[in-house]
Formats: sequence, structure tokens, C-alpha cells
Amino acid sequence: MLISMPSPTDAQADLIAYLDFHVEAGADAVLDEQPHDRFGEADTPAPTLRAPRRPAAAPRPAAPSHGLVPPPGSPPPPAPARTFGRAASAQPDEAASDARARAREAKSLDELEKILADFDACPLRFTAKNLVFADGNPEARVMFLGEAPGADEDRIGKPFMGRSGQLLDKMMAAVGLDRTSAYIGNIVPWRPPGNRNPTPQEVAVCRPFVERQIELVDPEVIVCLGAPATQTLTGTKDGILRTRGRLFPYKLPTGEAKLLATLHPAFLLRQPVQKRLAWRDFRALRALLDGKA
Repeated sequence: MLISMPSPTDAQADLIAYLDFHVEAGADAVLDEQPHDRFGEADTPAPTLRAPRRPAAAPRPAAPSHGLVPPPGSPPPPAPARTFGRAASAQPDEAASDARARAREAKSLDELEKILADFDACPLRFTAKNLVFADGNPEARVMFLGEAPGADEDRIGKPFMGRSGQLLDKMMAAVGLDRTSAYIGNIVPWRPPGNRNPTPQEVAVCRPFVERQIELVDPEVIVCLGAPATQTLTGTKDGILRTRGRLFPYKLPTGEAKLLATLHPAFLLRQPVQKRLAWRDFRALRALLDGKA
């Protein structure tokens, strides 16, 4: 027997959309078990705070005779800082150099993914739930690259799984593509906390891996979704509204791929009027794949 579930009311739909907005913004954790009425708390007078009593100055302890055991009464040594692998101590240049060396060792995409999973010089690895390596067909002629994973991608472990991914699937389907005929990744494979933009240092550390990933896929066309991916791979400083629709050459060991810049699906969700520009770019992509451009 089939049981039909009642459709949500308008108020319930608004609440679900409100919660989805907070999850997309990175507010996916609670800070207390019970909610607090902050507006009601504003009417409560603040408690009077007493100034702390200054302790009497202690006499300066004498220096240890051998520099090994401190004299009685001396303050304890500071606690060591919390570290996460090499990410807390590695300098950006050292981490990027190490990333280049490790990326060159990968002879296949599986090897590259394993190397990335063990790479501990990027601090994003320790704040993300999962490594978001790629999705789709590695034998495809076209490769899509975004900026960094979001909350849904971090939870599932694959790129473009949330609302942006649903829109990207529709955009690909409009030109005869899907995840079996395209390869999808990001320039940064770990989600930045709170869905913030990755820093230039984080991008620099991850860049050797995405460059090696592109070499191993060896696509004919690379589609950069948004300004960060476009700027990382082309070196341009222009914004995405100036670079979208443009073709850039991208050198590969086997020849030269064509790099097409377009708008990120997340940007299109915020500004639907710009979808007409993305549609022009995807028509240009279809022409490239059909050999008509």
C-alpha cells in the first residue's frame, strides 16, 4: 500500500529554504543544546563586573644554575601550541614545493588521489570532513573546474553535489553533456571553513595537484567555472564578467587544450539574470566539441 506524504505548507517550505540558506553559508553546527532568545536577553540588565584584584608582584626568581631545572616558585613553561601534521609549521613556499614533488610522482588519477589523501601540508585537510577529488568520466573530452567544495560536497565527497551541482547538471544537459561525458573537479579539494574563499596560500599549495590532475585527464577543453579557477590556471587578474566567454591556450604534455572561462553556478543562483551569458558560453563549448569553433 502506498502512503502519500502531505506536501509542506508555505510556512514549512519557507523554514526549509531558510535552513538550506544557513547550510550553504556554512552554519551547519549548533553551539548549544537549547535555543536562546537573544532579543529577550537584551532587556536583562548586564551583571556588574568587578575589576580583578591585582596580585602582589612576586620577586623575580633567580636564574637556574645549570639552565635545566627552574627554581621553586617560577612560573610553569607555556603549553606547546596545537599542531596538525606539517600544516602548522610548513611555510607556504616549502608546502608548495613539496606539493609539486609529490604531484609529479603520480602516474595515474588513483595514485594522485592517494597522494592527496596523505598530504598534510595544507591546513584545510584538517577542517574538512572529506577529500573532494573528482567526479565523472576521466576519459571525457571536457573537464569542468570550480573553486572549492561546499557543505554538501564535503559531506558526500564529490564535487558539485548541492544546488550549484544541480544547476551545473542542467546546464550540461542543455548542450548534450552529463557526468558520464564530462570530468568535474575543483582547484582546491577541501572545503574551507564556513564556505569562505580559499586563501592565495591555500590555492598555491593545492595548485600542483590540480595541474597534474589536468595532465592525467588530458582534456581537449577545460571549462573554468568562476574567477578563482580562471585566474589560477591562466594568470589573468580580470574578473569573471570580463573573462567569461574568452578562450585561453593551456599547455599540456601532449599538446594544447582550450580553456573556456564562464560563470560559476553559485553566482547564477544569486543572479539568475546572468544565465543568458552562461548559455552563450555553453553554446560556445558545444561548438568547440563539435569542431565548429
